[in-house]
Amino acid sequence: MVDLPLPATNLLAIVATVLLVFVSGGVLYLSTVEWRDRRRRQAAGSSKR
Repeated sequence: MVDLPLPATNLLAIVATVLLVFVSGGVLYLSTVEWRDRRRRQAAGSSKR
């Protein structure tokens, strides 16, 4: 077998953690963009009235 510097379970745990951080960051980014866009649309709608 291949002699890995990390056991397979540790490698999988690291990959899972990286994916979790990546997905969480993406959700946070998209939520922030949507929140800013909603505020911009509300401000544009109230200025037209």
